[in-house]
Amino acid sequence: MRGFPMDIKVLEDAGLTNTEARIYTMLLRSGSAMAGKISRDTGIHRRSVYDAIERLVEKGLVSYIKTNNRNYFQAEDPKRFIELLKEKEEGIKAVLPELEGLKKMAPETKETTFYRGKLAIRSIFDDQINEGGEILVLGGSENVNEIMGYYFIHYDKERKKKRINVKIIFRESAKKGDYVKNIPLADIRYIPDKNSSPLAINIYGNKVAIILWTNEPIGILIKEKAIADGYTKYFDMVWESAKR
Repeated sequence: MRGFPMDIKVLEDAGLTNTEARIYTMLLRSGSAMAGKISRDTGIHRRSVYDAIERLVEKGLVSYIKTNNRNYFQAEDPKRFIELLKEKEEGIKAVLPELEGLKKMAPETKETTFYRGKLAIRSIFDDQINEGGEILVLGGSENVNEIMGYYFIHYDKERKKKRINVKIIFRESAKKGDYVKNIPLADIRYIPDKNSSPLAINIYGNKVAIILWTNEPIGILIKEKAIADGYTKYFDMVWESAKR
């Protein structure tokens, strides 16, 4: 049995390798198993099974009992993931003042930064939360949640917590999607579908993010007040002609 019905990518995002996630979910279903059975059920080479189990034991996600001189491995309570994430968060908090100090030492510059991939694109939206002001969004893709997985649940939660409003101009076809109805603190208007594109423009603070929403998204973040002001004026012009 080699199926993994649950989304192991969530476990990978929590810090597990693909191999560790597959072994952990298999042990959750099985209760306990020896390395040989784990290897057979997951299709993972036995040596790799031992290496992954050793790491899972170190993380407190797997334990073992010895019966008749044989090791039977079992998964620990999934709530351990919450503890692991808290430990990581505390570690980051401990060094955050030093990291922020290093950031402040750098001179303020006009800059353009390129991003490629889902994890890299997240940093643009995390930056929006840190910036804290109103966000203007023009365009986008109806497949954003499919591309980014669970990320925007976290993003909207943080935005709501900080009372960050967003004004969005979608294409009319987006009205059909349920995700539009669930966006908090959002004022939304629509423009015709002609010349539709997966390209989105996000304006916030003195920054403009241009994102191409493909399966491997690409982003360009421009930090310059004059450019941000120009895009804001363009957004306002489109906003006036857009419909609710």
